[in-house]
Amino acid sequence: QVELVESGGGLVQPGGSLRLSCSFLGNIFSAYVMGWYRQAPGKQRELVAQITSGGSTNYVDSVKGRFTSSRDNAKNTVFLQMNSLKPEDTAVYYCNALGNTINTRGMVYWGQGTQVTVSS
Repeated sequence: QVELVESGGGLVQPGGSLRLSCSFLGNIFSAYVMGWYRQAPGKQRELVAQITSGGSTNYVDSVKGRFTSSRDNAKNTVFLQMNSLKPEDTAVYYCNALGNTINTRGMVYWGQGTQVTVSS
């Protein structure tokens, strides 16, 4: 069983920065691709960033150059550094773990979500 615990959300002015953290509680952090999703009111949940155990990343076009995902495999933690925030980044951000080994394929876990509000 895996539990994901997010932290770091809050209210920030446009142009500001926030850093989200997600602690992975469970076994074999490296067996999962870690992702950040977000869901704004009235919109579908969308993938924002993903990072493999080896550190390869991909981002949705709207955040490229502004957001950076990283992971500390020794501390079982994944981060999302968000810079140059815009009002349209306002959403609940969710941490996601997607199993990608023989033993974890098909396993998906979600965090509880953390609110990010970008407003002046």
